[in-house]
Amino acid sequence: MTDYIPPARDIRFVLKELLDLESHQALPAFAMVDEDLVDTIIDEAGRFCAEVLAPLNRVSDEQGCTRAADGSVKTPGGFAEAYAQYCESGWGTLALPEEFGGQGMPHVLATVVEEFANASCHAFYMYPGLTHGAVSALLAKGSDELKQIYLPKLVSGEWLGTMALTEAHCGTDLGLLRTRAEPADDGTFSLSGEKIFCSGGEQDLTGNIIHLVLARTPDAAPGSRGISLFLVPKFIPDESGEPGEKNAVSCGAIEHKMGIRGSATCVMNFDGAKGWMIGGEGEGLAAMFIMMNAARLSCGNQGVAQAELAYQKAAAYALERRQGKAAGERADPKAAADPLIVHPDVRRMLMDARAFTEGFRALVLWTSLQIDLSHGAEDEAVRKQADELVGFLTPVLKGFGTDRGFETAVDMQQIFGGHGYIAEWGMEQIVRDARVPRMYEGANGVQALDLAGRKLARDGGRVADQFFSLIEGDCADAPEFIATPLHDGVEEARAAAKWLIDNAGSDPNNLGAGSYAFMELIGTLATGWMWARMATVAAAKGDDPFYAAKLATARHYAQRSLTKCAGLHREVEAGAAALMAIAGEGFLRS
Repeated sequence: MTDYIPPARDIRFVLKELLDLESHQALPAFAMVDEDLVDTIIDEAGRFCAEVLAPLNRVSDEQGCTRAADGSVKTPGGFAEAYAQYCESGWGTLALPEEFGGQGMPHVLATVVEEFANASCHAFYMYPGLTHGAVSALLAKGSDELKQIYLPKLVSGEWLGTMALTEAHCGTDLGLLRTRAEPADDGTFSLSGEKIFCSGGEQDLTGNIIHLVLARTPDAAPGSRGISLFLVPKFIPDESGEPGEKNAVSCGAIEHKMGIRGSATCVMNFDGAKGWMIGGEGEGLAAMFIMMNAARLSCGNQGVAQAELAYQKAAAYALERRQGKAAGERADPKAAADPLIVHPDVRRMLMDARAFTEGFRALVLWTSLQIDLSHGAEDEAVRKQADELVGFLTPVLKGFGTDRGFETAVDMQQIFGGHGYIAEWGMEQIVRDARVPRMYEGANGVQALDLAGRKLARDGGRVADQFFSLIEGDCADAPEFIATPLHDGVEEARAAAKWLIDNAGSDPNNLGAGSYAFMELIGTLATGWMWARMATVAAAKGDDPFYAAKLATARHYAQRSLTKCAGLHREVEAGAAALMAIAGEGFLRS
């Protein structure tokens, strides 16, 4: 069975026919982008990921990472060579700024490469993936001196970046962190503390590792207002910019994890490590969220990537594995059994997977295009709306996308029956690997609170209303079979949003109680919107099998997913009363 086949045809459909990338050539990042370049990136990145990275996926799971007595970490066999090829090919530099050695291409094209890499070997891509968030934070908040020293090597991949945020006693509640940053006479800081869950905190892929660390200065205000962000290199660059003196930062342990075992998840000790503040004192969370939001968008892409990988394996298995006989007419009446694909319930799971992966992929790429518009559009109103829509959808892409990605992986494992539970077929690894994006970069319940509490309630639903209006505008041109349930879904979402805004004041728990269902509602609706747009394109293309399959999948989504919007609306309006009725101690078994 093939390790992974990049979904190149579907990517081309989204980029060229749905998003019409050529119509955006007025944007600076698109100036050199034409159809041939898009095809080349899709083909060559797909080939690299399928041929170089995908064979490492099982290897990385079986070998994991090992830590030596001196604190050094060895990554799985083949990772160092693959990373060298990754850098040499320039895949990590596509959308990074030309000023620091990047290629300055559209973010949407880098998102394609990101999906291919995550589907091929999620654990491998954890190393370069986080560096992009570090680059974004430095670009936005770093001093000119820090940018000149660190960005060229981070952009090229010669050095990798990490996020050192979490501590054992504080995960989401960063206001509780204890890591200290003592000012020194030369304008630097001495950082002391322990951070956990640092992906790539130590590795053997690069000559230096750049940690972005949250810490408190001595007189910092309590809570999140007193947090600052610091750049702490493993090796302090010398006058020539090369790794020099070893800094007082070390890997104390690597976690033994459920999945993505090839990614070194480290406990990092800072013992008076030298660091430089990024941004102003007390501005750490603002800088951190630049990194975090980039990572959250990437998590949504991880969700669709793992779902795609699982779907490919399950579809191939369903065509090969013979079990039971078709209920209707059989292709071969004399055969002892028919392929699994003939059974409606197997098809239900496959169609659910297809509907999620293709619909959500379109949503991820559409959102990536909004990032390009927010940075490069000439019209300030266009830039503002694009930026607001990205902010609104970020928790949805992270929360809904990784939840559905994991659920899809589980369903695809189910198609294998007992064979899906053993290691031989690789399905149990996909399920384990797909589990973690639901938890890191802010657990999905936190994403739901961000959506309902910050993105919806903060502006009284203004951006949400813009989003709903965009969907309603596309309903007019979409085929009736999906336009009607999609429009109904918008009405359910409008009512749910209004209820949350109106009832959050009377009982603050109402917001938290309804937030997760609201996130599911927006995710279901947004994916349905992409299906309506894809169905509109496909309906004009005649009987070509590719477009016929698009229409069939759109109809499936309309009939079996958009219909859930009404129930999610009711769940939002259930409020907090029943959730909060039992005293805390009542949850313990007597």
